[in-house]
Amino acid sequence: MGIKGKVDKMVVLACEDCSERNYTTVKNKKNSKERMELKKYCPSCKKHTLHKETK
Repeated sequence: MGIKGKVDKMVVLACEDCSERNYTTVKNKKNSKERMELKKYCPSCKKHTLHKETK
């Protein structure tokens, strides 16, 4: 189920280094079909790493 509407879906971002799921966010699946990749701070690694969208 979407957060804001029918096309917005909640996604989970996981760290590439330690694979820990740290962040959740909302993305519009109608406008962005590919998986989201953001550089965020990982508290487990204690550094900024690449976080990718998980299933």
